[in-house]
Amino acid sequence: MRLLATGRALRAANGQWRHGHVAAGVVGGDFHGKRRHQSTSTSIENQIEVDGKTYATDNWTNTPSTILSAVPRRLHHQPNHPISITRELIESRFPGPTYKHHNTLFPVVSVAQNFDSLGFPADHPGRSRTDTYYINKSTVLRTHTSAHQADTFRANQSEGFTISADVYRRDAIDRSHYPIFHQMEGARMWDRKKVPGGDVAKAVWQDLESLPKHDMHVEDPNPTIHPERNPLQAEHHNVEEVEAIAAHLKKSLEGVVVEIFSKARQAAIAAGDTSVASEEPLRVRWIEAYFPFTSPSWELEVFWQDDWLELLGCGVVKQDLFIDSGVPDQLGWAFGVGLERVAMLLFSIPDIRLFWSQDPRFLSQFSSSPSKAISRFVPFSKYPTCYKDVAFWLRSSSNSAGGGLRSNSQDFHENDVMEIVRDVGGDLVEDVKLVDDFTHPKTGRKSLCYRINYRSLERTLKNEEANELHELVRSRLVEKMGVELR
Repeated sequence: MRLLATGRALRAANGQWRHGHVAAGVVGGDFHGKRRHQSTSTSIENQIEVDGKTYATDNWTNTPSTILSAVPRRLHHQPNHPISITRELIESRFPGPTYKHHNTLFPVVSVAQNFDSLGFPADHPGRSRTDTYYINKSTVLRTHTSAHQADTFRANQSEGFTISADVYRRDAIDRSHYPIFHQMEGARMWDRKKVPGGDVAKAVWQDLESLPKHDMHVEDPNPTIHPERNPLQAEHHNVEEVEAIAAHLKKSLEGVVVEIFSKARQAAIAAGDTSVASEEPLRVRWIEAYFPFTSPSWELEVFWQDDWLELLGCGVVKQDLFIDSGVPDQLGWAFGVGLERVAMLLFSIPDIRLFWSQDPRFLSQFSSSPSKAISRFVPFSKYPTCYKDVAFWLRSSSNSAGGGLRSNSQDFHENDVMEIVRDVGGDLVEDVKLVDDFTHPKTGRKSLCYRINYRSLERTLKNEEANELHELVRSRLVEKMGVELR
């Protein structure tokens, strides 16, 4: 389910950049003589190869080699990696045979799988080339794990499932956003034709009794169903069914919180952090929410380090999804969570670029061994920042609407700037921020100024090297977007 409480989920990106760019980590690039990582994902004229599979390209193709080279990394499968540890930790709360775990699904999917099967309108911004990486007009790199949802419902292999995967979206550059990140979604279903007497509510309550108990303090002040804020799907479900499914959903996900934050608390105590060393029970609260694919719906928040943190989104699955998937007698719940967000909290990792590091000083700090406790990340150095600005004129004074690659205001989209900076600087760019937006009072021409923060996580970045990267960014902006530099 595309049910991430934070809306736009955290992104993580790979640093295996092509010639002239810098890799994330001590190895992986050849900017200053370092050996380049050999990727099985490439881009050549009229075709793209993604991890051994070849696809034709067309005028919709916008996936750069920097993104293609990341596909084989699969951080959620790398042993002893924080993303993989987090995935395994959450999966452990959804045991087989009730739940089947799908975490090896290939990232290239059809537009029908990614958008049409979920009812995305034709004009939805998520379909735009400014938001999504297209392989060709009919094929994309999945933007969410929900691209596999209808197929999983249709296969009907288990009463429940989780889907974990790397997903791809064009977006901003900062310490919590990158174009590749990892999601997990899960679902639990009951079949009216299979439960005793067709009584779904009774079956759900019986299943709930088998779930582990906890001593968390739970705030849940709102009714399960509200006719306006959180409506019942009255044409498909009755109140008793939804009350039971909601209770099972909430107890299941509260168990996930216990698993994650108990270990996070242990790691904090081991690191000497007294702010979370209290023996008071964990606190969570349920917030009414809206998601396109569930109703009623909720967000789950956790009180952690003196603040309420959004953790995940969830709800009762829209029955149309089951009907369209060929399993109309099923009903149930679903949730979605960003693995980077959980991992950053669990391991106290401050910058999302670190997940893609191949530096042993980072990777050696983590272990998935059951005999070893979760440990907080210990920074191995703090290297200085190097800020540089780039300002340019757009070619018209109209309001920017996005969707193009040229720099008139109608076509301009900020994600295109981010892609150019990312393609040049890779993981040497910490963040990019718009610092000035000016429209000339006489000519109506629009000027933008972006501040780029160049900083390596693993070494001191020399000013000369940053200058070289920045000049390349400036020339690429002119070449690719037709801007007039200031």
